[in-house]
Amino acid sequence: MIGKTELRELVGLLEERLRVIGDGELRERDPEAQLARLREVSESIMAFHADHRAEVPPRLNHFLENCSFEKAREWAEGELAKG
Repeated sequence: MIGKTELRELVGLLEERLRVIGDGELRERDPEAQLARLREVSESIMAFHADHRAEVPPRLNHFLENCSFEKAREWAEGELAKG
């Protein structure tokens, strides 16, 4: 089972992805830079998944495989809230 430290890391990556998507100023100023940053953080999420695949519970694995990143974030935050 994946540990709390790894879940916090994943949540951080998923939140960073949302920040990049929501950065309207960057989108207006330099849309190519925003896409590059989005690609970078998405690749980091995929690398995290590949590195931790053996520890990732089936439901979280499903969300990550299907790029359901908001569902993955909600799931991970729920697990962290359990303590």
